[in-house]
Amino acid sequence: MDARSPHLTPDAAGWRADAPTTKSLAEVNSTVAIPAAGRWWRRLLAFVGPGYLVSVGYMDPGNWATDLAGGSKFGYTLLSVILLSNLMAILLQSLAARLGIVTDRDLAQACRATYSPAVNFLLWLACEAAIIACDLAEVIGTAIALKLLFGIPLIGGALLAALDAFLLLLLMNRGFRFLEAFVIALLAVIAVCFVVQIAAAAPPVAEVLHGFVPKTEIFTNSDMLYIAIGIIGATVMPHNLYLHSSIVQTRAYERNDTGRREAIKWATTDSTIALMLALFINAAILVVAAATFHKSGHSDVAEIGQAFELLSPLLGLGIASTLFAVALLASGLNSTVTATLAGQIVMEGFLDLHLPSWARRLLTRGIAIIPVIIVTAIYGERGTADLLVFSQVVLSMQLPFAVIPLVRFVSDRRKMGQFAIPVSVAAVAWIVAGVIVILNVKLLADTLFG
Repeated sequence: MDARSPHLTPDAAGWRADAPTTKSLAEVNSTVAIPAAGRWWRRLLAFVGPGYLVSVGYMDPGNWATDLAGGSKFGYTLLSVILLSNLMAILLQSLAARLGIVTDRDLAQACRATYSPAVNFLLWLACEAAIIACDLAEVIGTAIALKLLFGIPLIGGALLAALDAFLLLLLMNRGFRFLEAFVIALLAVIAVCFVVQIAAAAPPVAEVLHGFVPKTEIFTNSDMLYIAIGIIGATVMPHNLYLHSSIVQTRAYERNDTGRREAIKWATTDSTIALMLALFINAAILVVAAATFHKSGHSDVAEIGQAFELLSPLLGLGIASTLFAVALLASGLNSTVTATLAGQIVMEGFLDLHLPSWARRLLTRGIAIIPVIIVTAIYGERGTADLLVFSQVVLSMQLPFAVIPLVRFVSDRRKMGQFAIPVSVAAVAWIVAGVIVILNVKLLADTLFG
């Protein structure tokens, strides 16, 4: 019998008998207590946290570049893409949480316990590429924020960004709830900064609402499609699926059918609320760009530095640019935490390789810093802006390698038993996966053949 899924034998469940049985993030697994009784809101609060850690990936510095480019160049049109990608995210993250809660495996462990070593190695490479692309966005975003706020050169800021490798170690040593509180506090800072900027920009409500209606030109205009896919890549991030399937297991819910059913309910509620905050932040960035830059004829603002310089003069609010940079720095710091955790989960899950957290962080951050320094030295700030947008397209290209296994697992009654998703939900999930694959194929064709 599988020790972590006592109702299913390895053969019956479809797991490989030789799969490791190590708990995901063993050092914090089942460490957050859940009240056995009391009002419903106390149980919800006990589950609040993982969704917000996941939401960080949906508003990291990579989102800023694609949202700024989309808003300044095309006005409010791409708001519909942000909404669509957020709905995709809500569905996929709920499936990731379900997988982790029901099987006691994160997505990487589930892949390792199902596929051959060769397939697992390829999936690991694809996920590592996504994490490096995400880390690249964090390095660039943090470096730009440090330059805007303190005048530190980009190369120096990129090198300083390596020091935040130790931030996660400090937070984890204080307990997982402390880590979650830190992340939520920074998310609150980002939200307040954009509430002020939205109020100053005073966008026309009718135009903003109209922007949430999908337009066919998004698919016919190659420039718009490129940014749209970048937005999807920046929003639905592959490493977040691995992350969520693991950190929901930090809750000490009862490992039986009743406990799992309730855990799925509260974990899904937590992530849905958190991702609605991410929707607001992403939409706010695009709306501010549209109302400020597109409206004033600055349709070529795709760089964060440009946005910083223009925001205060165009909005007539002296503190607007500073708030923008503070939110960017908070976003970069938050993304550091979640990318580090995701990197640990992926490496341990696929390879059963356990590196010290500081070594894992310095390795991935070092890989991300090298291209930033090279591009900055050769092309300057413009090069880093292009690299930031490109990193989000790379993320989008990796999505099918995480989404397809996830949907397959949660649809499989051998693995999920009574918790397998209904046929209707599975159909929607496969449609989402299909849309992602089709968009990526089109992007590749446009890129290779013009």
